[in-house]
Amino acid sequence: MRPKTVTAALAALALGLAVAACSAPVPPRGEATAQTGSVCARPQGRTPKQTPTTIDVVEQAYFCILGNYYSGSKLDARVLLTAGFAALTRELDRGGRDVAESTMPALTGDRKADWNAFEAAFRKIAGKVPDLDEKLAVVTLEAMVAGLGDDHAAWQHDPSPTHPDLYDGDRYGLGLSASVSPLQLNGDPENTLPPLFVTAVLGGAAQKAGVRPGDLIESIDGSAPFIDGKLTSAAVAALYPRYPDEDPVRLRLLRESTGRRWSVTLKPDLFQPDLAALQLVRTKLLRDSVAYVQIAAFGPQVADRALKAVARLGTLTGIVLDLRGNTGGSPDEVNRLLGAFAHNKITAYQCSVDGKCTAMRTDNGVTLLNLPLAVLTDRGCASACEHFSAAVKDLRLGQLVGTRTAGAVSGLQQPYLLMNNSILGFPSKHHLGPNREQIDKVGVSPDHYLPLTAGDVAAGRDPALSKALSLLPT
Repeated sequence: MRPKTVTAALAALALGLAVAACSAPVPPRGEATAQTGSVCARPQGRTPKQTPTTIDVVEQAYFCILGNYYSGSKLDARVLLTAGFAALTRELDRGGRDVAESTMPALTGDRKADWNAFEAAFRKIAGKVPDLDEKLAVVTLEAMVAGLGDDHAAWQHDPSPTHPDLYDGDRYGLGLSASVSPLQLNGDPENTLPPLFVTAVLGGAAQKAGVRPGDLIESIDGSAPFIDGKLTSAAVAALYPRYPDEDPVRLRLLRESTGRRWSVTLKPDLFQPDLAALQLVRTKLLRDSVAYVQIAAFGPQVADRALKAVARLGTLTGIVLDLRGNTGGSPDEVNRLLGAFAHNKITAYQCSVDGKCTAMRTDNGVTLLNLPLAVLTDRGCASACEHFSAAVKDLRLGQLVGTRTAGAVSGLQQPYLLMNNSILGFPSKHHLGPNREQIDKVGVSPDHYLPLTAGDVAAGRDPALSKALSLLPT
């Protein structure tokens, strides 16, 4: 069964990475802690098996957000409760189970009193449809988290695998990537431009069906990916299945080079991608003296791995750093890699809701490369990738080539353990660029705008890379 929406892949990955580094036992319901000042705490060690989600779990998450989220102290809690109740009623209606008691209680702005009214209404409704009790709690909490409108807020509650790393090298999906990424679906789909086309065939069903990079996707399960120039997110989301046993996806394709139109039905499944697709760091030599470095994510020790690989290439005249599709990761790795291009520089700020900011800085323990730099970016470059890109642009360490980044860098996600052993994650500080500019929801603009087209992909051309090379000395 296909999920109704695609959750933020970036937030889910960041949440999984953050959990391992956190410690502190979870307090009993209603008990505040000195560490968090709220009814939730950081996970410690391996998280036990999850138990059912109840209205008590929703209550804990509600007060956890208000006590720990970046703007929780100033947040109008009625926004969360309204989003949660709206989702609850939609679930009732979807199942043909709506009840007369499903009326939103009056809210006053008093956080505790409003919660009490909300909980009383929830329990009355759930009492009429007891078989839906857990489902109603799940959709309510999901909607509350979504109501924050934060790309780094997520609730990790489904025990099903959601990230390729959980499959020991295998990946799950259709075996392709497209010009619209999951980040764009969850971030700002309004800024996504047609057409939709295949950017890479990774293996699996797509490879077996003969799909090629550059093929235009004219419809998905009978729905056009763009209508009047606007992305139909629900249709495109089917390209990125995340759960086992999802429905097959029917694509109508056009290969412009031959004019051929045909349909294929792709069944999501595990597949083994090409080894290169699994590598976080890839390097090669261009034009005999320019290092090409591709970093898929700022994972553990990525900076050192990239710098060692560059050193092995010999005498260089410049570096092209390809961050297209980089989903983010560790800000420490970002600051370490930036330390190869500048010392004693502020790379970003982490700020509280009252405007008090802490500076993040380059790692001065890294030897300077003293080489010109060009960075390739696109709408798939998110979070820590945008931290890096903004620093390069603001500090004039190099030039950005490609397209604007994702605009998905609200802040470093912190995980909190709920009483049913699910994990709630969100930022406690807000991210700003080196010039204190807002990057979240905006992105980092390139110095040279060169979007990739379907024709480029089909012909094996890379105009952004060609432009980057032209900016570097021979």
